[in-house]
Amino acid sequence: MKQNLTIKILQKEAANFAETESSHDEPSLYGVTDGKAVGTYLEHKFTSYLANKYTYEQGNSASGIDLPGLDVDIKVTSIKQPQSSCPFKSASQKIFGLGYHLLIFVYEKSDDDMDKTGHLSMRHTIFVKKERTADFQTTKGLLNILDRAGNRDDVIAFIIERSLPVDEIGAEQLADRILETPPNLGYLTISNALQWRLQYSRVIQKAGKISGVYKVR
Repeated sequence: MKQNLTIKILQKEAANFAETESSHDEPSLYGVTDGKAVGTYLEHKFTSYLANKYTYEQGNSASGIDLPGLDVDIKVTSIKQPQSSCPFKSASQKIFGLGYHLLIFVYEKSDDDMDKTGHLSMRHTIFVKKERTADFQTTKGLLNILDRAGNRDDVIAFIIERSLPVDEIGAEQLADRILETPPNLGYLTISNALQWRLQYSRVIQKAGKISGVYKVR
C-alpha cells in the first residue's frame, strides 16, 4: 500500500529529489537552452518519483496545477532569471494570492562537453504557502493605505494607479473585499499579462526568514 502524499512529505521528498538530481548527469539535457524543456523534464521526473512511492491526485488541464489534491503547483526556473508564468484567473490573485501553494525548484545548468551530458545543480528548493503568493508591491501599498486610515476611494484609486486588469466595477468590488479582509503581504513579483508572469528573486532572498516562505533545501 502506497502512503498518501501530504505537504510535509512533499517538502521532505522535494529536498531528497533536489539533492539526488544535483549529482545526476543527464545526456538528454546536453545542449538544451530552452528553460521550458528543462522545466518539463524536471517536473515529470519529480512527479514520476512521487507516483512510485505515494498516492495523490494527479494534475490535469482542468485543475491547472500539478498537485490539485494538495493545492500545490510545481515551478522550475533557472537561477539566471528566476521566473515563470501561470494562468491568469482574476486581478484579485495579485492581491489575495494565486489560490494555491508553490513548490519552486531553482537550478543552475551546465554542460559537460567531454561526456555530452547536461547537469542541473539545484540551487534552491522553496515552498511558498498560498497566503504569501500575492504581489509584494501591491499588497505592501494596500496595507500602507489601510495603516494610514485609508478609505474606499483611496483603495480604488490605488487599484487604478497600479493598472490592475480590472474594470471600474471590479475595482469597487475589490476595494470592498480589501477593506473587509485586508490581504496578507505577498512575496512574489507578479507582472500583468495574458498569463501572470511570476518572479521569484524575493522569495529566494526571504526563504526561511519569514512565515509562509520555507527553504526546503
